[in-house]
Amino acid sequence: MIGRALAAVVAGVVAALAGAAPAAAHGADAPDGTDYRTAVTEVTPPVAGLTVRAVEAGARIEVSNRTGRTIEVLGYEGEPYLELRPDGVYQNQRSPAAYLNETLAGDTQPPATADPTLPPLWERVATEPVVRWHDHRTHWMSATPPPAVSADPGREHRVRDWVVPLRDGVAAIEVHGTLDWVPPPSPGLWWAVSLLGALAVGALGLLPAPSRAGRAGTVALAALGTAAGLLAVGYAVGRELDAGAETLGAILQGLLVGQIWPVLTGLGALAAAAYALARRPATDFALALAGACLGIFGGAANAAVFTRAIAPVPWPAGTARTVIVVVIATGAGMALAGALRMHAASRAPRDDPRDQGPVSRHADDSPESLPDHADQWGAGSGGVKP
Repeated sequence: MIGRALAAVVAGVVAALAGAAPAAAHGADAPDGTDYRTAVTEVTPPVAGLTVRAVEAGARIEVSNRTGRTIEVLGYEGEPYLELRPDGVYQNQRSPAAYLNETLAGDTQPPATADPTLPPLWERVATEPVVRWHDHRTHWMSATPPPAVSADPGREHRVRDWVVPLRDGVAAIEVHGTLDWVPPPSPGLWWAVSLLGALAVGALGLLPAPSRAGRAGTVALAALGTAAGLLAVGYAVGRELDAGAETLGAILQGLLVGQIWPVLTGLGALAAAAYALARRPATDFALALAGACLGIFGGAANAAVFTRAIAPVPWPAGTARTVIVVVIATGAGMALAGALRMHAASRAPRDDPRDQGPVSRHADDSPESLPDHADQWGAGSGGVKP
């Protein structure tokens, strides 16, 4: 009964969070990084209550309409694509953009009913006047870099200026922005730092666990695990903020949907650190398991920032790479230290009861406690011993 009630509560919370979310709240194809920087530069003319920004490392455009009027987004052929009304967002099912914008690659084939020349067929897709979508006017859609980038990939290039048209009644509005190429970093340097950091942390496992130095090493591993666990959770929260989440409910929904493993492994590292500080049994195993999961799901899963110029977080890419280096190095180092300690414990000599010699079954079996049979024999046979 308790389990069912808990499941119902969780389902209700998730449903409530989902119901309050904007259309296309978080994309399953949100990039882990990119070399193209998409930025919104201005909205002309400015409209009070209308805000536009790029989210998900530029993969989507977000429009929020708090004007109290209907704002319309036009598709690739000038047809009505989206309407942001006071009661929510409506999508024109006859707009080809409704299908082309489903994925970042734009590879969804519009059905035959998607005819931009026909009157709009509106379908409500959100209850709040906020929408996010992949607008391919703001992206570089080819797998081949632009010619200028191919000629000189070592410096930044302005790929193009872009415009997304909107309408406020009969008044035209234009969202202006830029698309730039940014040279990616050298991944070898970041991986080398991660490896050296993991070896340094793992070296703590060489300290004998029962010794004073070993106990200090356990405290150090717990402290590092706590810091890396917090960084892993913080990076996951940063990804949701970059995806456009602004409220606690939206952040929690995004973490549950798209960042559950980094969050769980980050929290697992915190739990393992507390377990180690409490000097519980199997501390080495707990640190090794938590570290391995943290390094994989919280660190290596986000290692695309080592090869991409733009990170999907609202802080500089260099900071994002440093965070991931710390998470990978600490997680792998904890796993290595725990494994070394368990190996040392398995080879430590143990006391063997067989090495202690025979044990007397009775305390009275000593020679001093044995009866004097000689006197008994003498008394019973005239003093003649047999």
